[in-house]
Amino acid sequence: MRTCGGIFDLAGKERRLAELRALSERPDFWDDHDSAERTVRELSRLEGATASFHQLAKDYEDLKAYLGLLEESRAAENSAEFTEFSRELRKFGRAVHKATSLALLAEENDAASAIVTIHAGAGGTESHDWVDMLTRMYVRWAGAHGFRVRVVERSAGEVAGTKSITLQVRGQYAYGLLRSEHGVHRLVRISPFDASSRRHTTFANVDVIPEIAEVQEVEINDDDLIVDTFRASGAGGQHVNKTSSAVRITHRPTGMVVTCQDERSQHLNREVALRVLASRLMAMLRAQQKEKIEELRGEEKQIAWGNQIRSYVLHPYQLVKDLRTGLETGNTQKVLDGEIDDFIDAFLKSEKQRAEKGKL
Repeated sequence: MRTCGGIFDLAGKERRLAELRALSERPDFWDDHDSAERTVRELSRLEGATASFHQLAKDYEDLKAYLGLLEESRAAENSAEFTEFSRELRKFGRAVHKATSLALLAEENDAASAIVTIHAGAGGTESHDWVDMLTRMYVRWAGAHGFRVRVVERSAGEVAGTKSITLQVRGQYAYGLLRSEHGVHRLVRISPFDASSRRHTTFANVDVIPEIAEVQEVEINDDDLIVDTFRASGAGGQHVNKTSSAVRITHRPTGMVVTCQDERSQHLNREVALRVLASRLMAMLRAQQKEKIEELRGEEKQIAWGNQIRSYVLHPYQLVKDLRTGLETGNTQKVLDGEIDDFIDAFLKSEKQRAEKGKL
């Protein structure tokens, strides 16, 4: 438990929890609604994470006590009591593994759901089949972890398989875990589509981005606005031209300016101008969101030799090797059946080590 506690940084998380709880109790906490919601989300995540760790610590002490009783009673290894202890020990091991993995997730969007898109590289039907194999691998992995998967979009291959597919993987920390899969995946095998049974090498690109909730409305603070009125010009009749009905609104934080003089009254012009301003701010937020996603996506790699992050060799030998961490296994079927946690963990640990070195 000391190792898990070190990775988890329980003391640091509990200090942060205390800060957030004190902040949430301030009378002006909800004055900034967006900031308050972000704080509530972080508070909820930290409370869940620390509660999980405390439960693990309790389970650990219970298992120690259970083992002590077994030793005192000299229970045989094939007894019902020893079998029950072994089952609980395996269950505890899986829980520690999950907690350790989640403790390595520290990026802003790690707790989000994920959008996974798989594109076939060159190779026609062979690469289209590889997309199907990877899709099956991720769907099985997601199911084993309790994530919900929905096919958002799929482009079928001409003969068989899939040219590209987009999956929505819903659940907390889906993105944080799956972002390790972002990159080019290489397959080497005897192609079932080759009548001469020759060995083929093919590629597919896996793109993973966080599912960021769309902003439904834009709140405009009156203190952020400069509202000027002036006489309208042009068509509209005597009333429009002789009264200060036109409105110009300047949004201080962005410098955005909106003018409206089409309506007959200042009130209506102001209402229209505010709607236009809200729409433009929404468009700006969406553009920033897109830019942020492109940043998270990283540099696009050509789906070909030399850019792969992982190789899956099914012939002439059996090997799956991650080229970033050096982790490898000869049990290729196990990996293709969705058991990729070891590769995810190795990536997250190496990422954490790089981050710690960068701080030195």
